[in-house]
Amino acid sequence: MFEKGLEELKALGADITTAEIKQQPELWEDTFQIYADNKEAIEAFLAEANAMAEGRTSVIFTGAGTSDYVGDTVAPYLRHAGDVATYDFKPIATTDIVSAPRDFLNPDEPTVLVSFARSGNSPESLAAVDVARKFVKNIKFLNITCAPEGKLAVESAGDPDALTLLIPRANDKGFAMTGSYSCMALLTTLIFDTASDEQKLAWVREAARLGRTVVEREDEVAAFLAGDFNRVTYLGSGSYVGLAQEAQLKILELAHGLVATSWDSCMGYRHGPKSFVDEKTLVFVFVSNDPYTRKYDLDILNEIAGDEIAQKTIAIQQDAGELFAGESFTFSGEEALPEAYLALPFVMVAQAVSLLNSVRVGNTPDTPSPTGTVNRVVKGVIIHEFEA
Repeated sequence: MFEKGLEELKALGADITTAEIKQQPELWEDTFQIYADNKEAIEAFLAEANAMAEGRTSVIFTGAGTSDYVGDTVAPYLRHAGDVATYDFKPIATTDIVSAPRDFLNPDEPTVLVSFARSGNSPESLAAVDVARKFVKNIKFLNITCAPEGKLAVESAGDPDALTLLIPRANDKGFAMTGSYSCMALLTTLIFDTASDEQKLAWVREAARLGRTVVEREDEVAAFLAGDFNRVTYLGSGSYVGLAQEAQLKILELAHGLVATSWDSCMGYRHGPKSFVDEKTLVFVFVSNDPYTRKYDLDILNEIAGDEIAQKTIAIQQDAGELFAGESFTFSGEEALPEAYLALPFVMVAQAVSLLNSVRVGNTPDTPSPTGTVNRVVKGVIIHEFEA
């Protein structure tokens, strides 16, 4: 797909999505520059937020669908790589905040609500801000969005309690979020990771290099899809549980449900969900570079492969420790990337799988919902008035 000409891609209904997957390494380098250009404003905003609390400030990562999975991906990493003496990082979907705020928000806990939004026009994006403002006594709003003209960005302009950071080139025009997911995850990681900026830049550059190799190695990804399969599952540990959610959603969205999907943690999969696997199932496992966690990832790979219950059992891994000896997409590199940075090229593999699979089942990746009942920006949501 990445080597096809524009007209051929248009005939497949795939020109937009293919280009948006392919351009991500360049966008990651742009995202670092956005972080650097806004660092003074970010530090001033966080200083004001920290002044609200005598102890730790609650940092809630929120969004819906893929935007929710941004928080699920970055929060586990930041719980050890961020300033945990100052911040308590937790992902909570906008759909949960809006529908049941008393179950998920603490009105007495000083909070920074970090809203992730590709367009900023989803009803839940705006409603979550409104509900949290009414319910939480001391709150600031950090908006990370890709659309300068979106309602989230426009309505936050001039708000003294809000800071909006824009990643406009990541405002995906295709149905599925690709670059918007990876760039919002990266910008958030850069903001809260306590590593030096020099180290962060080195990690971003390495992630971009690895991402470009996914494009170059598309044939390897295509080979995973060569058989007659109708199920795909993604597994991971730590940050890669959120990544597994996002990876399975891309299969589901771009194939319009024609291929069944599941996701879970590597340790959790044995507790019932493994029943999903049969002879027409592809099992992908994102392998952690943490030496301890990696053991559990390899255990489930070896177990499923040894059971011979799946059509294929495939590791997505970096050559930074013990490797799965079976089928794999293995990245080589001089330095083992931390999980939040390695998630970037990892998700490009999953996106390539979803793109190729969509074409395989005869769907059009740019407009995968033939009935129009599933939309790029969610429709049909009724927001009910909330009284704190």
